Amino acid sequence: MALLNFCVQNGDLARGQLFLICGQGPPPLKDFFQLVITKDEVIWKSWKIPLRVDCRGAPPKELKTSHQDFLHHKMLHNELGAVFGERILEYTISLCQGEFDYLERLPNDIMLKIMSYLQLKDAALLAQVSHRFRKLCNSETFWEQTVRNRCAGFTSDMEDIANVMGWRDTFFTFFHNSGSKEQQ
Repeated sequence: MALLNFCVQNGDLARGQLFLICGQGPPPLKDFFQLVITKDEVIWKSWKIPLRVDCRGAPPKELKTSHQDFLHHKMLHNELGAVFGERILEYTISLCQGEFDYLERLPNDIMLKIMSYLQLKDAALLAQVSHRFRKLCNSETFWEQTVRNRCAGFTSDMEDIANVMGWRDTFFTFFHNSGSKEQQ
């Protein structure tokens, strides 16, 4: 699945939008696709991007279907899976079945705040849950927060070192084996 011009958003429940993803389909197609999942329906839009100049300007195709109808629409499943991959297809099916993953919908800054209360061994387990959590647990923001909040002996002079060598490397170089105080 190679998507160009890719966007993903967890929707705004207050406005009824649960999920939005858009992007250019895999080669050799140049077509552009958008999937919107609301509380009531699935909206699949496609824009044909023709190679010939004289064929350009066609309006997008749009298919709206209820959640229940989407669950039985195998042709749409195949197209969605081919464009956005099996993971997005499975997520879409889960949403249409009423299975909302609220933790996955939280913004990164709130997730990082929650993660700041975890022990590092629990953060390591969390990193195994999903691609998103692995990315957050390995982020410079997470490791900066870890060093600043959990490491006895961190000084402002060390901040320059951490900014150069990375916060994760700083933690493992200076604090991990030195008996640092870690919040429980």
